[in-house]
Amino acid sequence: MNGPWDVSSDCTPDCAAHALPRVPAGRMARRGAAFARTVRRALTDGERMAEPGRLRTHARGLLDALDIQAEGAAALTAGDGIGTLVVVNHISWLDILALLAVEPVTLLAKREVGGWPVVGGLARRAGTHFIDRTHPRRLPHTVREVSELLAAGRSVAVFPQATTWCTAEAGTFRRATFQAAIDVGAPVRPVTLGYSQQGLPSTVAAFCGEDTFAGSLRRVLAARALTIRVTAHPLLTPLDAGLDRRELAALAARAALGGRAVTAVPGATAVTGATSVTGGGLARPTAAFRPAVPAPPVPQQDTPVHV
Repeated sequence: MNGPWDVSSDCTPDCAAHALPRVPAGRMARRGAAFARTVRRALTDGERMAEPGRLRTHARGLLDALDIQAEGAAALTAGDGIGTLVVVNHISWLDILALLAVEPVTLLAKREVGGWPVVGGLARRAGTHFIDRTHPRRLPHTVREVSELLAAGRSVAVFPQATTWCTAEAGTFRRATFQAAIDVGAPVRPVTLGYSQQGLPSTVAAFCGEDTFAGSLRRVLAARALTIRVTAHPLLTPLDAGLDRRELAALAARAALGGRAVTAVPGATAVTGATSVTGGGLARPTAAFRPAVPAPPVPQQDTPVHV
């Protein structure tokens, strides 16, 4: 635990499991070598890596090196004027690569992410804003910082669960960062990240509890037919509906944590956004983006009761 902002997850490294037999050791080695080469290539870009085009290319290249197929949304943001607050469930360090491969956005992450091997260095060079959760008095400053980014037209992606879970249905959304969207009238895009292996739900990518990056990377290197689905749900417009941050967080959680229809608060406005591919793809067919299949309904999540 790092401070009073922390959320306790029931998930542990034991939750991470392969849904299919592992790939042979030789294939693991080739993936590992390709991943290392791609990381080195990205890091040599230095500050230029934060450029949107380069950032997307590097994220897609890293997924491609790991033989991870990504499918789903063509865009995360509204793409017009003010920035979009993108709120995402949190399962793995791969979540960051999946988001950036779709659309480079400014990431808001806990300070510890900056110290992670490989991903930490990439996150810092990508312009990630880190939160120090050991000092809760900095919360208003963080909200103000996010508001300023949104007002300046920069979209910001946050993980409101404040920790990782092994599936897309667990946990709840903390509501503090939603205040930033309300303060500047920014749209909110709920996004669901889900992992599967040949259509079977998989927890192999989960990075939970006392897990280590090395241990998680070994599982990912051994995973057969790992796919990340990125589902962008309809935009929420808090000002049109007069939502407070509690209501907005509940609506976003209802959509992102299982993909249910957004109907919880009367009068709330949901603006349909793009969820299909507009063309292009990744460097190789194994990482091509494809239209997402809607997630099946799941029981509604509890409304967050804490900041």
